[in-house]
Amino acid sequence: MANAAEHSTADGHAGVIGGSRLGAARLLLWALAGALAVRQAAAVLRVPPGEWLGGFHLPGAGGSVYDVGQFAGTPFAGLVLKPFVGLAAPSLEVAWTCVTLLFVAGIGLVAARGLPDPVPRRTALLAAPVLTALMMVSLPVREAASPGRTAVVPVLLLLLAVFRVPGDRPAGVLVGLAAALQPALLLFAPLLWLTGRRPAARTAAVTFAAATALSWAALPRDSWTYWVRHLAGTGLGGAPDGLANQSLHGALLRLGLTGPVEIFLYAALAGAVVWFGLRRAVRYARDGQLLLAVAVTGCAAVAVSPAGWRHQLLWVLLAVAGKVGRRAADRRVWPVAVVLAMTLPSAVLLPNLAALAPVRDNVLLLIAVAAACAVPFLPRSSPYWRDPVPTDYGRPAAARWSRVPLLPFWRRVLSRPNLLLELLLIRVGYSLYSHIRAAAPTSRSLAEGNGSQILGIERVLGMDIEHAVNRAVVDTPWLEAFFNFYYTSFHFVVPLTILAVLYWRRPGDYRWARASLGLATVLALAGFWLYPLAPPRLMPGLGFVDTVHGPQDLANPSYGAMTAISNQYAAMPSLHFGWSLWCGIVIVMLAPKGWQKLLGALHPLITVCAIVATANHWVLDAVGGAVVVAAGFGLVHVLSGPRGLHTSLPAQQHEDGTERAAAPAEPVAGARP
Repeated sequence: MANAAEHSTADGHAGVIGGSRLGAARLLLWALAGALAVRQAAAVLRVPPGEWLGGFHLPGAGGSVYDVGQFAGTPFAGLVLKPFVGLAAPSLEVAWTCVTLLFVAGIGLVAARGLPDPVPRRTALLAAPVLTALMMVSLPVREAASPGRTAVVPVLLLLLAVFRVPGDRPAGVLVGLAAALQPALLLFAPLLWLTGRRPAARTAAVTFAAATALSWAALPRDSWTYWVRHLAGTGLGGAPDGLANQSLHGALLRLGLTGPVEIFLYAALAGAVVWFGLRRAVRYARDGQLLLAVAVTGCAAVAVSPAGWRHQLLWVLLAVAGKVGRRAADRRVWPVAVVLAMTLPSAVLLPNLAALAPVRDNVLLLIAVAAACAVPFLPRSSPYWRDPVPTDYGRPAAARWSRVPLLPFWRRVLSRPNLLLELLLIRVGYSLYSHIRAAAPTSRSLAEGNGSQILGIERVLGMDIEHAVNRAVVDTPWLEAFFNFYYTSFHFVVPLTILAVLYWRRPGDYRWARASLGLATVLALAGFWLYPLAPPRLMPGLGFVDTVHGPQDLANPSYGAMTAISNQYAAMPSLHFGWSLWCGIVIVMLAPKGWQKLLGALHPLITVCAIVATANHWVLDAVGGAVVVAAGFGLVHVLSGPRGLHTSLPAQQHEDGTERAAAPAEPVAGARP
């Protein structure tokens, strides 16, 4: 942290301005973290106190702590919680929530101070609020405010022991107490031993043994239940094969393995994770990346624990301290993947396919094991640690208008983006689009009223051809079958194929096309919210036939099964036509051969016929789709310049074998730097 000043500018005035901007950004980020903390507290405090405590049986209130409820902590944790018995339920709920969130902020502050030197000034100032804000929205913290869950406390104790507490013996005491609350964290004792802090390792082991012995003496029945009957808590607080148990043991049980086979496999996998995780952690600690070493050890500990609950996986978020990838473009892959996995449900990250269920059900476990054993974090001695292979950009373009300048961060990238990051963002983006579309207003009366309005406008303009086209197609079976097939088959296949070809053959044009498609889709979401519209097939009394979905019972407010799957009133604008128009434009502009351009031009023409013939859209819906696609291309043109400047330049070779584009030509006069 001390050498963060090395990165400040030599110009004193510019340094003051830059410092004030960083200070303002830091305050805004802390305000955001505080707002997220208030939101999390409000979500917890909305639960009635009686219901909040209903699943938790505090020790001392009669009976065993494990008799009822969802308490999964150690007997020592139950002993520590005993003083809370006298608190009233509302007071305990407020105190527990506030203390938990304060501990999370403490973790952010301590972890930010543990970043390996040299730390750029921007990183040093912004790391703590950014990490705190991310933790506030992460799945572990969202679940940590539940009664009886102390997972945040061991993380803070271990970070204090490693980074803030002077002396080996006090640090060892904190590590031992953390392990007494979460036994798998005793893995930090070997880490201390192997990194030369043997007094701290011995003290940690003695403290853990003393705390466990104390809990045996005070709570013998609970200790027997936890350590013997349930083998270190397995099955307490939830089914061991439940999705909340993100450990190797839980994953094997979910795969259907039981008995000696499961035990042998679990022991073998756990041993391998401990072996590789500790070796890597020791190497990173000796390399000066102590925070990464702590995160790797914590990930390994939770993975090998018989019961590694989601609220114990905060270590994964700390693993973003490691740097991965030689190219600057690859540096974002690991932190983005971690943040998405830690904040979004697994159903958002992966499609709901049976073949992907083993991965989707164990996303947090897999990313924890990857952090512990597989992710190739760079050593500080690597020449790419501070100077990764830079990203290649095209020539800067002049601003379109003086009042609408090009965004400084929206530069034309010429190199191919990271495939894993692209696939992840496309999947998450589409999942969020689906959720937002499904959450758009679905008022039947409003949608049917807007449908009548659209029909009236089309009649005035002489465009009300939907009913005639629909009846003609219904009376021609082969044509009906063709349009049904086209409607259901090409909506996703063609855009994804185009993106894949552009990614592989023309990366500069890929970014231009992807950005325009994304912006058009975002604009369409606004239309779904502002103007819910009943398509022709859901308009009662007009005689339309739904050729794709079959007859719909318009007397039933639910309209059958299809309405339960997606928002049937998200029809204006038509993205079915909009995406096909985007495909046609991209193919016509980029395809090298005439027959390819012809196919590209035919695709939106056939699509507009299909959406009208199947009674899924009005003609004006297609007009709306064309408007948002035109707006998407226009925004990209305004923000980043003409498409011609996106084309790839001749490639050169780096000394390490990686390709980069040739140096761009001199910027044109008047262009933005």
